[in-house]
Amino acid sequence: MGRGVLDWFAERPRLAALLGASCIAFSGVFYLVAAVSPSTGTFYRAIFGLPILVFVAMGEWRRHGPMSRDTIRLAAIAGLFFAADLTFWHHAIGAVGAGLATVLGNLQVVIVGFFAWLLLGERPSRPTLVALPVILAGVILISGVVGDGAYGAAPQLGVILGIATAFCYSAYLLIIRRGGRDPRRPAGPVAVATVLVALSAFIFGQIAGDLDLTPTLESLFWLALLGVTSQSVGYLLISISLPRLPAIITSVILLAQPVFSMGLAIVLLGERPSATQLLGVALVIGGITAATIPAARMRGRFQRLRAPTISG
Repeated sequence: MGRGVLDWFAERPRLAALLGASCIAFSGVFYLVAAVSPSTGTFYRAIFGLPILVFVAMGEWRRHGPMSRDTIRLAAIAGLFFAADLTFWHHAIGAVGAGLATVLGNLQVVIVGFFAWLLLGERPSRPTLVALPVILAGVILISGVVGDGAYGAAPQLGVILGIATAFCYSAYLLIIRRGGRDPRRPAGPVAVATVLVALSAFIFGQIAGDLDLTPTLESLFWLALLGVTSQSVGYLLISISLPRLPAIITSVILLAQPVFSMGLAIVLLGERPSATQLLGVALVIGGITAATIPAARMRGRFQRLRAPTISG
């Protein structure tokens, strides 16, 4: 992805965010079709995602000089959490399916707010506190504790793993944002983090004994798509859009990702969550929306959209 392409997307941040969310939405599909172990999926996702990230990061280095030591250190720490995030998520997919696991992973939107409260003293907004019981109710419904015919080999374990995914992803986002405040360098910190993802997956996979360094060509094809679309292009586009959009717009656009993932899992993978679990999905996504998008601002935008324009 050359500099001209990045500049083109930088001028269209809404499109960049939407395409980035769409790229990431396919992650669960590509991982399941690849039919590999969690450590193998994490390792090759990082390996195949690195070339584009390194290419763009080298361009950033030539134009703006090297990254600071603090940025590199924080990006490396963030990479450890991202490796844990992906590993937990891959296990959650095996337990509860790609669609539901992705919805659970997006609980990070709320968890980041509470981490900011504990670590930075930023008190959560009233909508966040009100939405929390709704989100928790949705998680309980997804777990299959209520109702019959819950989808997944182990839905309750999947919920636990999904929540662990969200916590690790929250830590990744908080750390990578703290280290990557320079909008001129969307790729550098992500590239460093991705190197640590590959190293961590390799070491953990060797210890756990589930790392396959010689998957089939078909598996490698799907893993390459996973790495290019999700690990590099998807996160690059989102990194470009974040500093250029109001938080409310970014929240709305990125919430498309779990919705896309749920639809793709149903259509392409044949996943069939129960009606109760789908209600839980609606509660989780609705609660996240309420927690991240102030109602007053949404009403104001809606009223402006309805207002007639005066020309002439």
